Amino acid sequence: MNQTSKYVLALALVSACVFSRASAQDSSESFEKFRLGGYGEMTANFKDYGLNRFYGGLEGSPKQNHNTISIPRFILAGDYKFNSRWQLGFEVEFESGGTGVAYELETGQGSENLEYETEFEKGGEVALEQFHITRFILPELNVRAGHLIVPVGLTNTHHEPINFFGTSRPEGETTILPCTWHETGLELFGKIGSGYTSFDYQAQVVAGLNPNGFNIYNWLKGGKQGLFEDDNFTRPAYVARVNYTGVKGLRVGGSIYYNHDAGKNADRLTSYDAYDPIDILIWNLDAQYVNRYVTARLNYLRGNVTETTNIQAVNRIYSNKSPYSRKGAIAQQAVTYSAEVGVNLKSVFSRVNDFPVVYPFVHYNYYNPQEKGEGLAVMDDRCQVSMWTIGANWKPLPNLVVKANYMTRQIGTNKVFGSGKYNSENEFAVGVAYVGWFFKK
Repeated sequence: MNQTSKYVLALALVSACVFSRASAQDSSESFEKFRLGGYGEMTANFKDYGLNRFYGGLEGSPKQNHNTISIPRFILAGDYKFNSRWQLGFEVEFESGGTGVAYELETGQGSENLEYETEFEKGGEVALEQFHITRFILPELNVRAGHLIVPVGLTNTHHEPINFFGTSRPEGETTILPCTWHETGLELFGKIGSGYTSFDYQAQVVAGLNPNGFNIYNWLKGGKQGLFEDDNFTRPAYVARVNYTGVKGLRVGGSIYYNHDAGKNADRLTSYDAYDPIDILIWNLDAQYVNRYVTARLNYLRGNVTETTNIQAVNRIYSNKSPYSRKGAIAQQAVTYSAEVGVNLKSVFSRVNDFPVVYPFVHYNYYNPQEKGEGLAVMDDRCQVSMWTIGANWKPLPNLVVKANYMTRQIGTNKVFGSGKYNSENEFAVGVAYVGWFFKK
């Protein structure tokens, strides 16, 4: 841990401990002993573009109509209280249909090259998204250990389908970062102040990223560990998030993620030893405002990773049996920003009996996993995406939503309005999603 990391962690600890003591936070208002629930989504998409803009020719994605239908995720979640101060929580994610694959490294005699082995073990993909033990101490200071959501960005922090408009999670964050991002580690969290001076915070030490997985099109997303039985914890990451909640309906927050010398988390521990340390810094600012008429959200996220030329040089010589991409220049910087607003027609037409809860909305998102390269590295401008989505969310029940939207991507531009250099990508989508607790005791 370098000196800066020590200061950040120490500041989080001291800030949490100086506030007055109060009764333990035990979430007793929600359930007494045990609860079981979760959320899920189903979508159908109708598209006018081909499958790959990067290999579809000089014009980008070929114009080719095709449709898809899927169940992106089904989440089973639960909480169990050992007593008022100790609580177990978990989430298990069942993702879209497919074949689960396990990778192993040969490390026995005669395997000096540490070759990758691939074993097909199961149909479908299942991931342990959260599994943690919480010790409630004070409203201002609590401790959680286990497999945690990394609260970087707006989408990771609020990833349930009722927390965003549209049939899919905002595309920018899900392109350049793991989503939902979950790692194993330790967390301090709590609420500070009251009234107009109310804040909540999270401070984490979690498993860091593996540069073997960084690539041209998804930046750091593939660097999340989890391919093997154990995650490398040689160079952990440090995460902090603070939200201001002092005004009714308003939440303004920000997060920061720092991983020093991430090359020590590589599959082969000495892969990047010949080069300077790989440092990763990601930060974001976001806001949400909700009242009876309007729901609005803003988000800005930017990240920087050092030694990208050397990362590319190392990754290029990895085995072609590895699960990693070995092509293209990895960007030094990536960025995404978005804004969306929806209007509650039920409140607008409150005098109309039994008017449905419908939110027409508009969403804008710009993202680029190749915003800036290191030195003379050439960035692919087909990674620049300026995206508009318009649609409506209908909520027949408080925990059930039916969504429909039209989206268009302009490729090769960072302009909010106007066309890009390459073929646009357009699609219409419909979906159904729910979130809730099925059982409480």
